[in-house]
Amino acid sequence: MHNNLKLKIAEVSDIESALKLHYRYQVDSISDEDKKDGFVTTPFTPEELKALIEKEQGLFIAVDENNEVVAYVMSASWQFWSAWPIFAYMIEQLPSLSYKGYQLSVDNSYQYGPVCIDKRYRGTTLLLDLFDFALKEMSKRYPVLVTFVNKINPRSYAAHSRKLLLDTICEFEFNNNQYYEMGCLTNEADG
Repeated sequence: MHNNLKLKIAEVSDIESALKLHYRYQVDSISDEDKKDGFVTTPFTPEELKALIEKEQGLFIAVDENNEVVAYVMSASWQFWSAWPIFAYMIEQLPSLSYKGYQLSVDNSYQYGPVCIDKRYRGTTLLLDLFDFALKEMSKRYPVLVTFVNKINPRSYAAHSRKLLLDTICEFEFNNNQYYEMGCLTNEADG
C-alpha cells in the first residue's frame, strides 16, 4: 500500500474531490491522450453520489495526504443502479444467469463499478488494495459481485480478468455496444 494513501468509505464531504477525479477520466471530458488508458462512461451528479454514500455506503475511496481523492470504487445494490437503462437491462437478465452455484438475483448480487484511478497510481497495487477493501465491506451484504466491461476498453478487461481475477459470466449487447459481464464470489477475498 502507498504509505501516503488512506482507504476509506467516502463521506458526503468527499463528493467534490471524487467528482473532480471522475470528470478528469469521464468519456465526455477526458483528454484524447488519456482515453487509450481507460475511461469512465457514466456521468454522475453530486446528488447521485450523495445517495450512493448515504443509502448504500457504496463509495470506496483512496485519499492522499491532502485529502484529495485519487481513486474510487463504486459498489451498490441493483435497486440503487436501476434508474440507469443499462443496469435495468442487466437486472432483467439476472435470473437467467448462474454463477458458481448461485442463481443470480438482486438479493444475492450487487453491481461493482465504475472504478477510477488517477493515472499517477496506475500500474501500482492501488486498484487491488481498493478492490479488496470494497469487496470485504460488500461481502457482509452479498455473496456475489457482478460488473461489466465494454469490449472497446481492453485495458479495463485485462485489469478485471488478470489483476482482480474476475470470471466472465456472459457477454451481452446493449445500445449497440458489446460487453463482458464479469463476477466473483465476495468471500473469495479472504483466500
